Amino acid sequence: MVILITGGAGYIGSHAAVELLEKGYEVVLYDNISNTKIEAVNRIKEITGKDFPFYKGDILQKKQLEKVFIEHKIDAVMHFAGLKAVGESVDKPLEYYRNNFTGTVNLLESMEKFEVRKFVFSSSATVYGDPEQVPINESAKRLATNPYGRTKLMIEQMLEDLAAANTSWRIATLRYFNPIGAHESGRLGENPLGIPNNLMPFITEVAAGKRAKLQIFGDDYDTADGTGVRDYIHVVDLAKGHLNALEYLDLNEGLETFNLGTGKGYSVLDLIKTFQEVNGIDVSYEIICRRPGDIAICYADSEKAEKMLGWKAEKNLMDMCRDSWRWQSKNPNGYEVAQKDSSERRVRFKLKNKEFA
Repeated sequence: MVILITGGAGYIGSHAAVELLEKGYEVVLYDNISNTKIEAVNRIKEITGKDFPFYKGDILQKKQLEKVFIEHKIDAVMHFAGLKAVGESVDKPLEYYRNNFTGTVNLLESMEKFEVRKFVFSSSATVYGDPEQVPINESAKRLATNPYGRTKLMIEQMLEDLAAANTSWRIATLRYFNPIGAHESGRLGENPLGIPNNLMPFITEVAAGKRAKLQIFGDDYDTADGTGVRDYIHVVDLAKGHLNALEYLDLNEGLETFNLGTGKGYSVLDLIKTFQEVNGIDVSYEIICRRPGDIAICYADSEKAEKMLGWKAEKNLMDMCRDSWRWQSKNPNGYEVAQKDSSERRVRFKLKNKEFA
């Protein structure tokens, strides 16, 4: 079975590619490399020992998308491509609606044209907004509070309409919570270009001395220590959830939605404390005012995924913190140094071959 992975060189997409390849699937990666490096593709091949096609392309460019379907017999699509920074979405809403929503329309139209109707969608817990109660199950009201979350909600609604109009579609919408961690090899991880969008890269950069201190947005929430509580999930557990969803779609038509989380909430200070204890490194921080749009508590009820997909998160917060630091410490500049090193390795390999020619 051949799986097209949009955003396949990104943080979650790259880990999903590794899991698919190790389970015997074939993959085709498609990514515009706007928030990652091409070295991530090389690392996937290195970890798995397998080769695969990679296309540098944008989901807004339908001709590029269709080229993939023309050149490969695609059986299913995992869709990770999209802009994902909540704060940036508030400043640039049109860019988010155009990229995330219009790009997904392009992808679905291309799939329909080539009769590929098996689709795993990367959604987000942001569709719930400020939840009325926790843990949050899939039937909770969807009240996205920012443009990023609303793009995910709009896509979910579009997929529901699509599945109702054509029952041959098989769609799994996966709402995930807060991915952190990295591949246990330390060769794949989160490599944000510019200012990180998520908490863990800030923590690891402070631990590495790249930033002076971490800013915590508010300590006056109605939580045990006053800082925001989130459901942190290891990126490898998350990637495995996509495989379970794909296997589910092999046997079931229609659309189903699943939360992917651990079902446990940890505060920002819990995360910092665990990171320090596991890795033996101090992380300096300061408390500043709340950030607009942030909520107090958000964690998942993932019972549906466990019952219907046979999936449950296996890694704990210590694993997440340990793997995040392993990635940062082995790759202090992300994939940038690795690109230079891999180029040098290729040159040495060519010279060696020439010597023995």
